[in-house]
Amino acid sequence: MKYETLEIHKEKDVVTVHLNRPEVHNAMNEKLMKELTSCFKELSSDDTIRIIVLTGNGKSFCAGADLNWMKSMAKYSKEENIQDSRLLLDLYETIYSCTKPVIGRINGHAFGGGIGLVAVCDITIAPPGLKFAFSETNLGIIPSVISTYIVRRIGLSNMRRLFITGERFISEYAKEIGLIDYVIPEEDLDAEIQKYAKWLHSSGPKSIAEIKNLVDKCQKMDVEEYKEFTVEKIAELRISDEGREGISAFLEKGKTKWSG
Repeated sequence: MKYETLEIHKEKDVVTVHLNRPEVHNAMNEKLMKELTSCFKELSSDDTIRIIVLTGNGKSFCAGADLNWMKSMAKYSKEENIQDSRLLLDLYETIYSCTKPVIGRINGHAFGGGIGLVAVCDITIAPPGLKFAFSETNLGIIPSVISTYIVRRIGLSNMRRLFITGERFISEYAKEIGLIDYVIPEEDLDAEIQKYAKWLHSSGPKSIAEIKNLVDKCQKMDVEEYKEFTVEKIAELRISDEGREGISAFLEKGKTKWSG
């Protein structure tokens, strides 16, 4: 599928999705949101894909909302704004719940809703000195839709403070609070991603999808319900084709079909 706002590169079973609006710092408009959502839904259901890398073209990762899009929103009714916000929620949830591991190659600055795209990645890698800010309060609004995903990354106290102040912070502090996993010199970003790709290829693709589901259920279920879910789930996976193959390969010191 061809996209106007994205650039897609595939190398074997690894797909890199580039936000491709560099002239506006990859700011999000309705077109980008719909295309990125569609792209991730397609990749999530593609059994030939093992790993997805999300990055941006140009100097920025994502500057948040497009200014022209924001101007049009100012004329929307409440119901139209609700529909618009649901597009954004669907985008974040689609990436967050993607069955494939998603590596965020954070190539440049990220603000507002752009940080939401950082937060829904499974692994985030960035060069030092990038700038981040939840700048919505400067506009008299709040970073509402992204909050579900931000809190999972940085916790309530950090979210509360950074949302209220709108202060700018850099990659090193983003790592300290858990938004970024690794801060790596820019010239080493791709080598670091290759390292993670190698580790991810050694894991069963279905088990990765189930781990992401497990983490999601841990946040949504009450404790007793979750305990029963874990008992049922491990029993189910031990007798699955992938589980039996993995255990057999380990015991016999062999290789699985997914690790090559």
